Amino acid sequence: MFKDALKNFSKKQKTIFLFLILIGGLYLLGFYYRNNSSPVVTANGFSNFTLQTRVSRLEETVAILEQKENQKENQKENEEEKKEENEEEPEIISEENEEEPKIVSEENQRTKVVQEILPSVVSIVASKKILVYSSWFGSDFSLNPSGEEKEQKISSGTGFLISKDGMILTNKHVVADEEAKYTVITNDNEEYSVEILARDPLQDLALIKIEGLDFPFVELGDSSKIILGQSIICIGNALGEFQNTVSAGVISGLGRHISASGGGAIETLSGVIQTDAAINLGNSGGPLVNLQGEVIGINIAMATSAENIGFAIPINQAKKGIEQVKQTGKIIYPFLGVRYVTVDKSVQEKHTLSVDHGALIIRGQNQGETAVEPGTTAETMGLQENDIILKINSQQIDKDHLLGDLIKQYQPGDKITLEVLRQDNHLQLSGVLGKRES
Repeated sequence: MFKDALKNFSKKQKTIFLFLILIGGLYLLGFYYRNNSSPVVTANGFSNFTLQTRVSRLEETVAILEQKENQKENQKENEEEKKEENEEEPEIISEENEEEPKIVSEENQRTKVVQEILPSVVSIVASKKILVYSSWFGSDFSLNPSGEEKEQKISSGTGFLISKDGMILTNKHVVADEEAKYTVITNDNEEYSVEILARDPLQDLALIKIEGLDFPFVELGDSSKIILGQSIICIGNALGEFQNTVSAGVISGLGRHISASGGGAIETLSGVIQTDAAINLGNSGGPLVNLQGEVIGINIAMATSAENIGFAIPINQAKKGIEQVKQTGKIIYPFLGVRYVTVDKSVQEKHTLSVDHGALIIRGQNQGETAVEPGTTAETMGLQENDIILKINSQQIDKDHLLGDLIKQYQPGDKITLEVLRQDNHLQLSGVLGKRES
């Protein structure tokens, strides 16, 4: 029972309890010694003096143990107090001293980007000597040449500097006329003669150059990171008259396929960016810029049958050509040598085809535009008009995987195998890709 009661005591209570019992015992022994002066020998052979000494030492030992216990408890309490004192108190900021957060609005960011980009945007003016006509009234209205030729402005567009030594990226249709003279007008109204470096043979892109050093130039972004709804800015030479025209909008579509006309030619462009920002005549070749001040596209066209629908070529499609021009002075592409239309449900119904995918080889609408170009890889492989190319190296061709885009993934000289449907027969044709260069 006594043992069970001790279990409920704390260590300190146990010490005090034992100490009290020891004191009581000592008190009784002292009482006994005071009433008996003669020496007493215990059963163990100790005298009463020796016993008193032993008791005194026991008292000292108990006192020392109790003192150590108290020291441990005091030390623990001090450490806890010290820990609480060292804890970092939350910083209190008064309303008067509190610094207001810096909020950068989209409008502020847009104006900042425009100011950074404008010095790199240029106007490109095409001029040409034109025979001047004179007129007079007689019985009939008539025109006669006066015999004089005057240089006149025939078109204009936009471009932007991509290097400090004067390299400019623009649209091919802006500088398509090989007989015209081109002049670049910079943001500070300085005029420069133009050297045509390269006209991209497959895309509506061109690289030109002006002489000079330390021109301001843009930073090229990564168009693969574009997302729908992203805010963008377009800068250009609107209508050929209003330099440094700025329009803003969002990315409203990606991976579009369009047919664009300009410079007397019609081109089918794939993978282009759609935006609701205004891209007017003269804006062609200007930069499409994100709010970080990076060029992510090259403006190309505005849909004529709708409002607020413009298109731009992703900047990543231009990077390979830029590097090729810097290294070799020209742009080189792998080339098959066919004219085709991508097969979908509507094309399948129109031409009564047995498949709803592939590339149907057909001739162009103009005279001389053959389905298979002479002297090309396509002719060597034996491709014919009305063949349907179903696959290239096991990759199926459809509206999401165009033949032209797939061929661009290869290099001139690469070997390819085509799966071809000719009437009801499936053929495997192999050959080596040729090249087309600027």
